[in-house]
Amino acid sequence: MRATDWSIGKEIGPLAVKPISRTTLALFAGASGDHNPIHIDTDVARSAGLDDVFAQGMLSMAYLGRLLTDLVPQEQLRRFVVRFTAIIPIHAAPICRGVVREIEERDGERLALLSLTVTLDNETTVLVGEAEIALD
Repeated sequence: MRATDWSIGKEIGPLAVKPISRTTLALFAGASGDHNPIHIDTDVARSAGLDDVFAQGMLSMAYLGRLLTDLVPQEQLRRFVVRFTAIIPIHAAPICRGVVREIEERDGERLALLSLTVTLDNETTVLVGEAEIALD
């Protein structure tokens, strides 16, 4: 996006992700180093009182990062923080969205401040966050 395309209230996304599969979880475990068995071993998940495995929290953050870097080059990202609010169960399909909350000047840079969410098709919010993107 060009800097002139940014305005308060502008919606970013959605980025709809394919349903989370066991293959996705195994590949992300290898890529991230998060081999916690609760994410890849059904027996371990059930022993913890869950129906099945669930996605690593950082996987949803990675999808949200992809939403941002599909918009601007990585070097324009100044801040990216999230809070996990729920798990993503196996077979769920995350949807990443953002909205421009503010545009401000700071330290000689024009910044867009974004509010971010990852939700599931049942409207459960699994992640909320914020990002700051340099526009100039």
